[in-house]
Amino acid sequence: MIKGLAITPPVLGRISIGKVVEKNGMRLPEKDDQFTITSQIQTKDGWVLHPVDEQLRKDQGGKIRTIPVRLLFNDPGLNFRAEYCLFDRTSGRPLCVGNGDTCKRSTSEGLQSLPCPSPDGCPMAKGGACKPYGRLNVAIGDDDLLGSFVFRTTGFNSIRTLTARLSYLQALSGNRLACLPLEIRLRGKSTRQSHGTPIYYVDLILRTGLSMEEALNQANALDLARRDAGFEQAALDAAAQKGLLNGAFEDSDDEAEQVLEEFYPEAPTTTQPQAGSQIGYISRKARREQPTLHELIMQRAQGLQDQPAPPNN
Repeated sequence: MIKGLAITPPVLGRISIGKVVEKNGMRLPEKDDQFTITSQIQTKDGWVLHPVDEQLRKDQGGKIRTIPVRLLFNDPGLNFRAEYCLFDRTSGRPLCVGNGDTCKRSTSEGLQSLPCPSPDGCPMAKGGACKPYGRLNVAIGDDDLLGSFVFRTTGFNSIRTLTARLSYLQALSGNRLACLPLEIRLRGKSTRQSHGTPIYYVDLILRTGLSMEEALNQANALDLARRDAGFEQAALDAAAQKGLLNGAFEDSDDEAEQVLEEFYPEAPTTTQPQAGSQIGYISRKARREQPTLHELIMQRAQGLQDQPAPPNN
């Protein structure tokens, strides 16, 4: 196994709430009131829809509000990984990942383990640079037992709800989380911050039409059938845990652009805008050509090393 490379669950496609649209030459995230399921192929017109999107949309009258799923693992923390993440907004690479207690941070001296005071108490997190960031992997259909679709979110409501549901469902099923018939459901709510406008978040529940007793009976039957066939769920969970711990950061360079598009709209320039314009923006290409925050840190450290030593008094 290549050291330093986090081995994550295989991904067949993406689940999102909303999409990225082009406005005035900028690609910006646009919220929606439905799920969209895409493949991993992106063209100039956007992400290519996965075939399962069309089928679910037809079954639900045009808008996908629920998706029947199963989980890959019994351990809630393997199905849904959530932490505080600070990304370099130029490259999309993670610079610091923490859980509110400890963090892994890329510094001029290399990767370091440091205390994590959470975004409210961290000077690096000013301006909303550090966000809660969660990734949920679910299986849709029975074609690929180990293949998954990933839902990424920086929303507190989705993160809090999914964390609670996974913990509760694991407990009441007797650690048979991977055998439960489940669905992810889009829910809406209004908050003081939303000024009456609905905001949408993701919930994880038993499939529609099943009582708790029926769902547990199905989970027990599937668990027994898998055991009889030699399926080692505990070994699968252990292998997944080992793979995730193999790297410092979960997101790869290939996913950097997706992170920037979904969670970091085009940033305003630091230069003065031209007369008559409201604000200046830099393009994604220009941002990629600028030095990253990590590179600036390294350049600053190198500059200090190159300075001559002060004379002795």
